[in-house]
Amino acid sequence: MSKFRNLVIATALTAPLAVPAFAEPFGLGRAALPEEIAAWNLDVSPDGTGLPPGSGSVADGEELFSDRCAVCHGEFAEGVDNWPKLAGGMDTLNRKDPLKTVGSYWPYLSTVWDYAHRSMPFGNAQTLSADETYAIVAYIIYSNDLVDDDFVLSNENFLEVEMPNADGFIVDDRETVEYPEFSKPACMENCKESVEITAHATVLDVTPNDPNDDAPAAEAPATDAPAEEAAAPAAEAATEVAAAAPAEVDPALVAAGETVFKKCKACHKIGEGAKHATGPSLNGVVGRKAGGADGFKYSPAMIAAGEGGMVWDHETIGAYLKDPKGFVPKNKMSFAGLKKDDDVAAVLAYIEATGQ
Repeated sequence: MSKFRNLVIATALTAPLAVPAFAEPFGLGRAALPEEIAAWNLDVSPDGTGLPPGSGSVADGEELFSDRCAVCHGEFAEGVDNWPKLAGGMDTLNRKDPLKTVGSYWPYLSTVWDYAHRSMPFGNAQTLSADETYAIVAYIIYSNDLVDDDFVLSNENFLEVEMPNADGFIVDDRETVEYPEFSKPACMENCKESVEITAHATVLDVTPNDPNDDAPAAEAPATDAPAEEAAAPAAEAATEVAAAAPAEVDPALVAAGETVFKKCKACHKIGEGAKHATGPSLNGVVGRKAGGADGFKYSPAMIAAGEGGMVWDHETIGAYLKDPKGFVPKNKMSFAGLKKDDDVAAVLAYIEATGQ
């Protein structure tokens, strides 16, 4: 019996495993419907494949760009702070520090359309309709002097737009030229004794500020003026824009403010469970000292304003929304400001109603 058992075990250990063949499909799921495939198949090729029907004018694009894009890219696509410039830079690619924009560098207009439609506006991606995307792209190429101000971009004339740097690229030959070099055994001799981080990108001022970056904040310029004097421009601006806080909440105004607040929510969160993002949470901002939200890394300018006695109320928030850089100079907020008084009033109502 023992010999027989050992034989069975030995046979089991040495015999090849039998892998069953699946003669029948599992029968799970179903074939994707054409509309489901279309919902995922969003890429647009340089030859225009994938472009949906639609059109948009430079004039419409200017208004859309101002509302959806200018906070980061500037009213004329010139860029705000370190956010990308989309226009300019012609004839700079042969320089040591070229300016790579849509007009100076991008070879295909399809890339502009595809990226804007998929990923923009920042924090609110895939909310642009096809016509809105055509209009915004039309304004971008107009800002690069590629079309006239009465131009209307559509899927029918899309390929007629000539990009200046369309022939400025070479065939990718890294597989035959670079890969053989990079795949050689590593040298592993005469290496540096230690590798250290010498600077952070935010300190070098080459990327937009991120409050979650652990890099040390840049020191404020030395000054003998007390904090109260540093905050004086903010206090003076507040009196100029002063307006009495509404005694009662206007639901229509709050609803309008929620719509306008879409320009802000890429950086600021408000409402139940809101946390700090690129900008501080706006919960409880009314009545809070400037630079006073716990856990957020403010700019030295904003901290100085708070130390000088500035408190966020109806007047100061309104003044800041109209001109952030002018109201608190050298703060790190990249938003260019709300141009319309009605938009300021609406956002104020929304913040006061939602963030308390």
